[in-house]
Amino acid sequence: MKVRTFAPATVANVCCGFDVLGFAVDFPGDEVMLTLNMSQEVTLSKIVGDGGRLPLDASKNTAGVAVQSFLKSIGKQQGVEIELYKNLPLGSGMGSSAASGVAALVAINHLMGNPLTREQLVVHAMEAERIACGSAHADNVAPCLMGGFVLVRDYNPLDVIKIPATKNLYATLVHPQIELKTSDSRRVLKPTVNLKDAIAQTGNIAGLMIGLTSKDYSLISRSLQDKIAEPIRSAFIPGFEQVREAAVRAGALGCGISGSGPTMFALSTDHATATKVGEVMQLEFLKNNLKSEMYVSKVNQEGARILDEK
Repeated sequence: MKVRTFAPATVANVCCGFDVLGFAVDFPGDEVMLTLNMSQEVTLSKIVGDGGRLPLDASKNTAGVAVQSFLKSIGKQQGVEIELYKNLPLGSGMGSSAASGVAALVAINHLMGNPLTREQLVVHAMEAERIACGSAHADNVAPCLMGGFVLVRDYNPLDVIKIPATKNLYATLVHPQIELKTSDSRRVLKPTVNLKDAIAQTGNIAGLMIGLTSKDYSLISRSLQDKIAEPIRSAFIPGFEQVREAAVRAGALGCGISGSGPTMFALSTDHATATKVGEVMQLEFLKNNLKSEMYVSKVNQEGARILDEK
């Protein structure tokens, strides 16, 4: 039994929602080919597109760890061979590690008869994230699995909620050709937040939730501000302020760092604006001698999906 799956890139944090908010895009994304066998072991036989940088040891790779966690939870010893096709750049801030784990999870869950819901799969994808960056956060894996905007209301116990957000939003992702490790980007953050910033952040995340559900684009725009992570992490991205300002001038509702960076995202209300926004963002990066890739799509409402099976 064999199945091929696709898991899309994601934008975590979405400015004000540090570690609690994310959304999925249509592309790019990772693919997994997963085959059941009689070995009773989980193995990675092939990784394509990583330049030889990712481990083939299943216990050290997000795809393998996710499958191992899933099988343990349902009490099964099952032989599994994983082929991983990396289309997301490493250290990009687009949920690369999450996509690999999620693609593998959707595949094994499907082949085992879908014993778990997408929401129940989140905890196993989080375990894979722990291997990748040292923190079992859900703001990438939850939207990757469930699609759309997803709020992580709490981690203990885990409570993830898909937000009935407007479907008329377009995302622009611009990935400058530099790499940032999530672990490094987390390490520079302050362990405490002052009261003034906490109040402002709370107001922004609440405003963004209301704006997304009521189609209040002006409120979405006013709420896309981060008082906690971006002021520190932006130092890692050359020309950050100029890129953000250019995106807003071109018509974006807002612009910020995707996950831990260096990719920057913007939200717009139509495809033409989203494309124009991406172009001006790329031009600003070029002023700092940084080439970049641009991706424009609607917010993905489906999440990871089955491509084919044999």
